[in-house]
Amino acid sequence: MGFITRSNPVSLTRQNKIILASQSPRRKKILQFLSVSFRVVKPHGVDESPLAGESAPELVKRLSLYKALAVAKRYSRFPIIAADTVVVKKNKIYGKPKDAREAFKMIQSLQGTRHEVWTGTALIWGKHGIRESHSQKTTVFFRRLELGEIKKYVQTKEAYDKAGAYDIQATASNWIKKWEGDYFNVMGLPTQWVIQQMVKINRLKKF
Repeated sequence: MGFITRSNPVSLTRQNKIILASQSPRRKKILQFLSVSFRVVKPHGVDESPLAGESAPELVKRLSLYKALAVAKRYSRFPIIAADTVVVKKNKIYGKPKDAREAFKMIQSLQGTRHEVWTGTALIWGKHGIRESHSQKTTVFFRRLELGEIKKYVQTKEAYDKAGAYDIQATASNWIKKWEGDYFNVMGLPTQWVIQQMVKINRLKKF
């Protein structure tokens, strides 16, 4: 899986105090796993609708930046990390399902084939004039699913508040044949990118 352990030589300690502009429990878990100290602040007023002709990597990169900027208006003195994730199959973008019917259609479309998960991430730190955004892809391969499996699944809470209607850590872990790329990117935060930003933040905090 390419998991990063706490023995990683990069210094990630509880002194790394940042603001996470996301309420995603999966992103919180990733920062906790990396021993990064953070505070959650929900971004407000961000329209997540894609622009005409906008690709998935462009969309998540733009939205992550907008979310970070929305929080930076109130907390310009602190480093802010934001993210946005979508699922893509044949150029069709899947966000979070609105209801069970939409969740069912998403999973039915994704089963038995491959799809891409794109996560956009951004770092804003007004104090140091930092404004960066990044997008990253992980390819996921689902096995074929029975209709009964899908129907049963969309009746659970797992199918909601997640791009593509699934959580790679939960029931959907049994559907995955393999993936290519960063596992944590599917959860909502690419770990290597996070580590790079923490190194940068630690360096700047010394001045």
